[in-house]
Amino acid sequence: MDLIDIIKMAYGNVRNNLLRTMLTISIIAIGIMALVGILTALDGITYALSDSFSGLGANSFQISQKIEKGNGPHGRRIGDVISYQQAASFKKRFNANARVSLSMNGTFSATARNKKKSTNPNVHVMGIDENYLYVNGKDLSSGRIFSNTEIENGSHKAILGKDIVNDLFDGKESQAIGKSITVGDLKYKVIGILESKGSGMGGGSDRIVMVPLSVAKMVYGKPRNGYDIIVRGNEVQEMDHIIAEAQGLFRKVRRLRIGEDDDFEIRKADAMIAMLEENTSTLRIATISIGLITLLGAAIGLMNIMLVSVTERTKEIGINKALGALKSDIRKIFLAEALIIGQLGGIVGILLGVLVGNIIPYKMGGTFLMPWGWLGLGVALCLIVGVVSGYYPAKKAANLDPIEALRYE
Repeated sequence: MDLIDIIKMAYGNVRNNLLRTMLTISIIAIGIMALVGILTALDGITYALSDSFSGLGANSFQISQKIEKGNGPHGRRIGDVISYQQAASFKKRFNANARVSLSMNGTFSATARNKKKSTNPNVHVMGIDENYLYVNGKDLSSGRIFSNTEIENGSHKAILGKDIVNDLFDGKESQAIGKSITVGDLKYKVIGILESKGSGMGGGSDRIVMVPLSVAKMVYGKPRNGYDIIVRGNEVQEMDHIIAEAQGLFRKVRRLRIGEDDDFEIRKADAMIAMLEENTSTLRIATISIGLITLLGAAIGLMNIMLVSVTERTKEIGINKALGALKSDIRKIFLAEALIIGQLGGIVGILLGVLVGNIIPYKMGGTFLMPWGWLGLGVALCLIVGVVSGYYPAKKAANLDPIEALRYE
Protein backbone atom coordinates (compact mmCIF):
# COMPACT_ATOMS: atom_id res chain seq x y z
CA MET A 1 0.00 0.00 0.00
CA ASP A 2 1.65 3.26 -1.11
CA LEU A 3 1.66 6.57 0.76
CA ILE A 4 -1.09 8.16 -1.35
CA ASP A 5 -3.49 5.30 -0.62
CA ILE A 6 -2.67 5.48 3.10
CA ILE A 7 -3.39 9.22 3.21
CA LYS A 8 -6.66 8.79 1.25
CA MET A 9 -7.87 6.09 3.61
CA ALA A 10 -6.86 8.10 6.67
CA TYR A 11 -8.62 11.20 5.37
CA GLY A 12 -11.73 9.18 4.55
CA ASN A 13 -11.84 7.76 8.07
CA VAL A 14 -11.47 11.27 9.53
CA ARG A 15 -14.41 12.49 7.44
CA ASN A 16 -16.57 9.51 8.43
CA ASN A 17 -16.30 10.54 12.08
CA LEU A 18 -16.78 14.26 11.49
CA LEU A 19 -18.35 15.25 14.82
CA ARG A 20 -15.71 13.45 16.86
CA THR A 21 -13.00 14.88 14.63
CA MET A 22 -14.31 18.44 15.00
CA LEU A 23 -14.37 18.16 18.80
CA THR A 24 -10.78 16.92 18.85
CA ILE A 25 -9.67 19.62 16.42
CA SER A 26 -11.33 22.22 18.66
CA ILE A 27 -9.41 21.03 21.73
CA ILE A 28 -6.08 21.22 19.88
CA ALA A 29 -7.01 24.55 18.26
CA ILE A 30 -7.77 26.16 21.63
CA GLY A 31 -4.38 25.13 22.99
CA ILE A 32 -2.51 26.39 19.93
CA MET A 33 -4.58 29.58 19.80
CA ALA A 34 -3.70 30.36 23.43
CA LEU A 35 -0.02 29.64 22.83
CA VAL A 36 0.40 31.50 19.53
CA GLY A 37 -2.00 34.29 20.54
CA ILE A 38 -0.25 35.20 23.78
CA LEU A 39 3.23 34.91 22.28
CA THR A 40 2.17 37.06 19.31
CA ALA A 41 0.66 39.64 21.66
CA LEU A 42 3.86 39.75 23.72
CA ASP A 43 5.96 40.24 20.60
CA GLY A 44 3.60 42.93 19.32
CA ILE A 45 3.61 44.76 22.65
CA THR A 46 7.41 44.55 22.81
CA TYR A 47 7.76 45.93 19.29
CA ALA A 48 5.27 48.72 19.98
CA LEU A 49 7.02 49.76 23.19
CA SER A 50 10.44 49.38 21.58
CA ASP A 51 9.26 51.68 18.83
CA SER A 52 8.26 54.22 21.48
CA PHE A 53 11.73 54.01 23.06
CA SER A 54 13.50 54.00 19.72
CA GLY A 55 12.09 57.45 19.06
CA LEU A 56 14.74 58.65 21.50
CA GLY A 57 17.44 57.36 19.19
CA ALA A 58 20.87 55.91 19.88
CA ASN A 59 22.13 59.38 20.79
CA SER A 60 19.75 59.90 23.73
CA PHE A 61 19.73 58.96 27.37
CA GLN A 62 17.56 59.56 30.43
CA ILE A 63 18.55 60.61 33.95
CA SER A 64 16.15 59.18 36.50
CA GLN A 65 15.75 58.25 40.14
CA LYS A 66 17.79 55.18 41.04
CA ILE A 67 15.84 52.01 41.78
CA GLU A 68 17.49 48.98 43.29
CA LYS A 69 15.98 45.59 42.56
CA GLY A 70 14.42 43.96 45.58
CA ASN A 71 11.31 42.18 46.77
CA GLY A 72 8.02 43.17 45.21
CA PRO A 73 6.99 43.96 41.63
CA HIS A 74 8.27 47.54 41.62
CA GLY A 75 11.67 47.06 43.21
CA ARG A 76 12.99 49.18 46.07
CA ARG A 77 13.66 52.87 45.50
CA ILE A 78 16.89 54.09 47.05
CA GLY A 79 17.40 57.47 45.42
CA ASP A 80 15.52 60.70 46.02
CA VAL A 81 13.23 61.92 43.26
CA ILE A 82 14.67 64.52 40.91
CA SER A 83 13.34 67.87 42.04
CA TYR A 84 12.56 70.79 39.77
CA GLN A 85 15.46 72.78 41.18
CA GLN A 86 17.89 69.95 40.43
CA ALA A 87 16.53 69.38 36.93
CA ALA A 88 16.56 73.10 36.09
CA SER A 89 20.08 73.51 37.50
CA PHE A 90 21.36 70.62 35.41
CA LYS A 91 19.79 72.01 32.24
CA LYS A 92 21.22 75.46 32.86
CA ARG A 93 24.75 74.24 33.62
CA PHE A 94 25.08 71.44 31.05
CA ASN A 95 27.27 72.76 28.23
CA ALA A 96 27.96 69.61 26.21
CA ASN A 97 27.13 69.24 22.53
CA ALA A 98 23.56 68.19 23.31
CA ARG A 99 20.07 69.42 24.10
CA VAL A 100 18.33 68.82 27.42
CA SER A 101 14.61 68.35 27.95
CA LEU A 102 12.71 68.61 31.23
CA SER A 103 9.20 67.26 31.73
CA MET A 104 6.77 66.09 34.39
CA ASN A 105 3.59 64.05 34.54
CA GLY A 106 0.72 66.15 35.85
CA THR A 107 -2.13 63.65 35.94
CA PHE A 108 -3.43 60.64 34.04
CA SER A 109 -7.10 61.19 34.89
CA ALA A 110 -8.01 64.60 33.53
CA THR A 111 -11.10 65.47 31.48
CA ALA A 112 -10.78 67.83 28.53
CA ARG A 113 -13.81 69.83 27.37
CA ASN A 114 -14.78 72.04 24.47
CA LYS A 115 -18.24 73.59 24.69
CA LYS A 116 -20.64 70.62 24.94
CA LYS A 117 -18.09 67.95 24.07
CA SER A 118 -15.81 66.25 26.57
CA THR A 119 -13.41 63.34 26.80
CA ASN A 120 -13.42 60.43 29.21
CA PRO A 121 -11.52 61.13 32.47
CA ASN A 122 -8.40 59.34 31.26
CA VAL A 123 -6.46 62.17 29.64
CA HIS A 124 -2.74 62.42 30.41
CA VAL A 125 -1.67 65.99 31.18
CA MET A 126 2.05 66.56 30.88
CA GLY A 127 4.30 69.55 31.41
CA ILE A 128 7.11 69.98 28.87
CA ASP A 129 9.76 72.48 27.89
CA GLU A 130 10.76 73.83 24.48
CA ASN A 131 13.11 70.88 23.76
CA TYR A 132 10.81 68.00 24.66
CA LEU A 133 9.39 67.18 21.23
CA TYR A 134 12.79 67.29 19.53
CA VAL A 135 14.59 65.25 22.17
CA ASN A 136 11.87 62.56 22.24
CA GLY A 137 11.55 62.29 18.48
CA LYS A 138 7.94 63.51 18.37
CA ASP A 139 6.51 65.50 15.49
CA LEU A 140 3.56 67.82 15.03
CA SER A 141 1.03 67.17 12.30
CA SER A 142 -0.09 70.81 12.49
CA GLY A 143 0.52 73.94 14.52
CA ARG A 144 3.71 74.81 16.39
CA ILE A 145 5.66 74.07 19.57
CA PHE A 146 5.89 76.25 22.68
CA SER A 147 8.20 79.23 22.50
CA ASN A 148 10.77 80.00 25.20
CA THR A 149 8.66 82.95 26.29
CA GLU A 150 5.55 80.78 26.69
CA ILE A 151 7.53 78.27 28.75
CA GLU A 152 9.05 80.92 31.02
CA ASN A 153 5.88 82.99 31.48
CA GLY A 154 3.57 80.03 32.00
CA SER A 155 1.21 80.80 29.13
CA HIS A 156 -1.96 78.76 29.06
CA LYS A 157 -1.26 77.10 25.71
CA ALA A 158 -1.63 73.42 24.85
CA ILE A 159 -0.50 70.79 22.35
CA LEU A 160 -3.04 67.99 21.89
CA GLY A 161 -2.82 64.33 21.02
CA LYS A 162 -4.85 63.05 18.09
CA ASP A 163 -7.48 61.30 20.24
CA ILE A 164 -8.30 64.58 22.01
CA VAL A 165 -8.84 66.24 18.63
CA ASN A 166 -11.10 63.37 17.59
CA ASP A 167 -13.19 63.70 20.75
CA LEU A 168 -13.50 67.47 20.90
CA PHE A 169 -13.21 68.60 17.27
CA ASP A 170 -14.42 65.55 15.30
CA GLY A 171 -10.85 64.89 14.15
CA LYS A 172 -10.60 68.24 12.29
CA GLU A 173 -7.20 69.69 13.18
CA SER A 174 -7.85 72.96 11.39
CA GLN A 175 -10.80 73.62 13.70
CA ALA A 176 -8.74 72.79 16.80
CA ILE A 177 -5.83 75.18 16.19
CA GLY A 178 -6.48 78.52 17.87
CA LYS A 179 -9.49 77.27 19.83
CA SER A 180 -9.72 77.05 23.61
CA ILE A 181 -10.30 73.89 25.64
CA THR A 182 -10.82 73.38 29.35
CA VAL A 183 -8.73 70.87 31.28
CA GLY A 184 -9.71 70.66 34.91
CA ASP A 185 -10.66 74.22 35.84
CA LEU A 186 -8.25 75.98 33.48
CA LYS A 187 -8.58 77.07 29.87
CA TYR A 188 -5.83 76.53 27.31
CA LYS A 189 -5.43 77.78 23.77
CA VAL A 190 -4.54 75.00 21.32
CA ILE A 191 -1.40 75.79 19.32
CA GLY A 192 -0.33 72.36 18.04
CA ILE A 193 -1.45 68.80 17.28
CA LEU A 194 0.83 65.80 17.79
CA GLU A 195 1.34 63.33 15.00
CA SER A 196 -0.48 60.11 15.85
CA LYS A 197 1.73 57.41 17.39
CA GLY A 198 -0.86 54.97 18.70
CA SER A 199 -1.49 54.18 22.35
CA GLY A 200 1.78 52.54 23.33
CA MET A 201 3.29 52.90 26.79
CA GLY A 202 -0.03 52.47 28.56
CA GLY A 203 -1.30 56.06 28.74
CA GLY A 204 -1.11 56.65 25.03
CA SER A 205 0.64 59.47 23.23
CA ASP A 206 -2.65 60.20 21.45
CA ARG A 207 -4.64 60.84 24.66
CA ILE A 208 -2.41 63.58 25.96
CA VAL A 209 -2.52 67.30 26.59
CA MET A 210 0.90 68.96 26.78
CA VAL A 211 1.21 72.29 28.57
CA PRO A 212 4.22 74.45 29.46
CA LEU A 213 6.28 72.94 32.27
CA SER A 214 5.83 76.01 34.46
CA VAL A 215 2.04 75.71 34.20
CA ALA A 216 2.06 71.99 35.04
CA LYS A 217 4.37 72.70 37.98
CA MET A 218 1.98 75.32 39.32
CA VAL A 219 -1.20 73.24 38.84
CA TYR A 220 -0.01 69.72 39.61
CA GLY A 221 3.27 70.24 41.43
CA LYS A 222 3.80 68.65 44.84
CA PRO A 223 6.86 68.58 47.12
CA ARG A 224 7.69 64.97 46.14
CA ASN A 225 7.03 65.38 42.42
CA GLY A 226 9.71 63.85 40.22
CA TYR A 227 10.94 65.48 37.01
CA ASP A 228 12.26 63.66 33.95
CA ILE A 229 15.52 64.65 32.28
CA ILE A 230 16.31 63.44 28.77
CA VAL A 231 19.48 64.43 26.92
CA ARG A 232 19.95 64.11 23.18
CA GLY A 233 23.44 64.47 21.81
CA ASN A 234 24.11 66.01 18.44
CA GLU A 235 26.72 63.39 17.50
CA VAL A 236 26.45 59.67 18.25
CA GLN A 237 30.25 59.37 18.35
CA GLU A 238 30.39 61.77 21.31
CA MET A 239 27.82 59.95 23.47
CA ASP A 240 30.30 58.35 25.88
CA HIS A 241 31.85 61.73 26.56
CA ILE A 242 28.45 63.42 26.91
CA ILE A 243 27.20 60.74 29.33
CA ALA A 244 30.34 61.01 31.44
CA GLU A 245 29.99 64.80 31.56
CA ALA A 246 26.28 64.53 32.46
CA GLN A 247 27.06 62.06 35.23
CA GLY A 248 29.72 64.31 36.74
CA LEU A 249 27.53 67.41 36.61
CA PHE A 250 24.50 65.68 38.09
CA ARG A 251 26.61 64.37 40.97
CA LYS A 252 27.43 68.02 41.73
CA VAL A 253 23.76 68.98 41.40
CA ARG A 254 22.82 66.20 43.85
CA ARG A 255 25.73 67.25 46.13
CA LEU A 256 27.23 63.80 46.30
CA ARG A 257 30.60 63.54 48.02
CA ILE A 258 33.63 61.82 46.52
CA GLY A 259 33.33 58.08 47.09
CA GLU A 260 29.54 58.12 47.40
CA ASP A 261 27.63 55.95 44.96
CA ASP A 262 25.34 57.60 42.42
CA ASP A 263 21.78 57.91 43.72
CA PHE A 264 20.48 58.31 40.16
CA GLU A 265 20.53 56.24 36.97
CA ILE A 266 21.53 57.06 33.42
CA ARG A 267 19.74 54.88 30.89
CA LYS A 268 20.27 54.87 27.16
CA ALA A 269 17.31 54.13 24.90
CA ASP A 270 18.80 50.84 23.68
CA ALA A 271 19.37 49.75 27.30
CA MET A 272 15.69 50.36 28.09
CA ILE A 273 14.68 48.25 25.08
CA ALA A 274 17.00 45.44 26.24
CA MET A 275 15.49 45.60 29.74
CA LEU A 276 11.99 45.42 28.26
CA GLU A 277 12.88 42.34 26.21
CA GLU A 278 14.46 40.70 29.26
CA ASN A 279 11.28 41.20 31.28
CA THR A 280 9.03 39.77 28.57
CA SER A 281 11.22 36.67 28.15
CA THR A 282 9.95 35.35 31.50
CA LEU A 283 6.37 35.80 30.31
CA ARG A 284 7.18 33.89 27.13
CA ILE A 285 8.55 30.96 29.10
CA ALA A 286 5.44 30.92 31.32
CA THR A 287 3.18 31.10 28.26
CA ILE A 288 4.95 28.22 26.52
CA SER A 289 4.67 26.15 29.71
CA ILE A 290 0.94 26.81 30.00
CA GLY A 291 0.47 26.07 26.30
CA LEU A 292 2.32 22.75 26.64
CA ILE A 293 0.08 21.73 29.53
CA THR A 294 -2.99 22.55 27.44
CA LEU A 295 -1.62 20.57 24.51
CA LEU A 296 -0.88 17.64 26.83
CA GLY A 297 -4.58 17.54 27.64
CA ALA A 298 -5.36 17.71 23.91
CA ALA A 299 -2.93 14.85 23.24
CA ILE A 300 -4.61 12.68 25.87
CA GLY A 301 -8.01 13.45 24.35
CA LEU A 302 -6.78 12.60 20.85
CA MET A 303 -5.24 9.32 22.03
CA ASN A 304 -8.48 8.36 23.75
CA ILE A 305 -10.48 9.02 20.59
CA MET A 306 -8.01 7.02 18.50
CA LEU A 307 -8.29 4.08 20.91
CA VAL A 308 -12.07 4.22 20.64
CA SER A 309 -11.69 4.29 16.86
CA VAL A 310 -9.51 1.16 16.98
CA THR A 311 -12.19 -0.66 18.99
CA GLU A 312 -15.00 0.47 16.67
CA ARG A 313 -13.08 -0.56 13.53
CA THR A 314 -11.73 -3.89 14.76
CA LYS A 315 -13.67 -5.86 12.16
CA GLU A 316 -12.60 -3.45 9.42
CA ILE A 317 -8.98 -3.98 10.44
CA GLY A 318 -9.47 -7.76 10.24
CA ILE A 319 -10.90 -7.46 6.71
CA ASN A 320 -7.97 -5.27 5.59
CA LYS A 321 -5.48 -7.78 6.96
CA ALA A 322 -7.34 -10.67 5.31
CA LEU A 323 -7.05 -8.81 1.99
CA GLY A 324 -3.30 -8.58 2.39
CA ALA A 325 -2.70 -5.35 4.36
CA LEU A 326 0.52 -5.51 6.33
CA LYS A 327 0.91 -4.56 9.99
CA SER A 328 2.95 -1.53 8.87
CA ASP A 329 0.09 -0.40 6.57
CA ILE A 330 -2.47 -0.52 9.40
CA ARG A 331 -0.07 1.33 11.69
CA LYS A 332 0.56 4.03 9.09
CA ILE A 333 -3.18 4.55 8.46
CA PHE A 334 -3.98 5.18 12.12
CA LEU A 335 -0.88 7.31 12.61
CA ALA A 336 -1.81 9.36 9.52
CA GLU A 337 -5.29 9.95 10.96
CA ALA A 338 -3.81 11.31 14.19
CA LEU A 339 -1.41 13.54 12.26
CA ILE A 340 -4.21 14.89 10.04
CA ILE A 341 -6.37 15.74 13.06
CA GLY A 342 -3.41 17.32 14.85
CA GLN A 343 -2.39 19.47 11.88
CA LEU A 344 -5.98 20.58 11.18
CA GLY A 345 -6.28 21.65 14.82
CA GLY A 346 -2.94 23.42 14.53
CA ILE A 347 -3.95 25.33 11.40
CA VAL A 348 -7.19 26.54 12.97
CA GLY A 349 -5.41 27.42 16.22
CA ILE A 350 -2.62 29.30 14.44
CA LEU A 351 -5.05 31.40 12.38
CA LEU A 352 -7.10 32.31 15.46
CA GLY A 353 -3.96 32.88 17.52
CA VAL A 354 -2.47 35.33 15.02
CA LEU A 355 -5.74 37.29 14.84
CA VAL A 356 -6.27 37.36 18.61
CA GLY A 357 -2.61 38.10 19.32
CA ASN A 358 -2.59 41.16 17.07
CA ILE A 359 -5.57 42.84 18.77
CA ILE A 360 -3.60 44.34 21.68
CA PRO A 361 -0.63 45.54 19.56
CA TYR A 362 -3.13 47.07 17.10
CA LYS A 363 -4.79 48.96 19.96
CA MET A 364 -1.35 50.20 20.98
CA GLY A 365 -0.75 51.62 17.52
CA GLY A 366 1.48 48.79 16.33
CA THR A 367 1.37 47.12 12.94
CA PHE A 368 0.09 43.64 12.05
CA LEU A 369 2.65 41.06 13.10
CA MET A 370 3.14 37.66 11.48
CA PRO A 371 5.09 35.63 14.07
CA TRP A 372 6.79 33.10 11.80
CA GLY A 373 8.82 31.64 14.65
CA TRP A 374 5.75 30.95 16.77
CA LEU A 375 3.90 29.59 13.74
CA GLY A 376 6.70 27.07 13.26
CA LEU A 377 6.51 26.18 16.96
CA GLY A 378 2.75 25.62 16.65
CA VAL A 379 3.14 23.32 13.64
CA ALA A 380 5.94 21.38 15.34
CA LEU A 381 3.92 20.92 18.54
CA CYS A 382 0.90 19.68 16.58
CA LEU A 383 3.14 17.23 14.76
CA ILE A 384 4.44 15.96 18.11
CA VAL A 385 0.89 15.72 19.50
CA GLY A 386 -0.19 13.70 16.46
CA VAL A 387 2.75 11.28 16.70
CA VAL A 388 2.53 10.84 20.48
CA SER A 389 -1.25 10.43 20.48
CA GLY A 390 -1.41 8.20 17.44
CA TYR A 391 1.53 5.85 17.98
CA TYR A 392 0.04 3.59 20.68
CA PRO A 393 -3.44 3.25 19.06
CA ALA A 394 -1.74 2.59 15.69
CA LYS A 395 0.48 -0.06 17.25
CA LYS A 396 -2.51 -1.67 18.97
CA ALA A 397 -4.47 -1.75 15.70
CA ALA A 398 -1.51 -3.22 13.80
CA ASN A 399 -1.04 -6.02 16.35
CA LEU A 400 -4.65 -7.24 16.23
CA ASP A 401 -5.03 -10.89 15.26
CA PRO A 402 -6.88 -10.91 11.90
CA ILE A 403 -8.98 -13.97 12.78
CA GLU A 404 -10.06 -12.55 16.15
CA ALA A 405 -10.67 -9.19 14.51
CA LEU A 406 -12.99 -10.75 11.89
CA ARG A 407 -15.02 -12.45 14.66
CA TYR A 408 -15.37 -9.17 16.61
CA GLU A 409 -18.94 -7.92 16.92
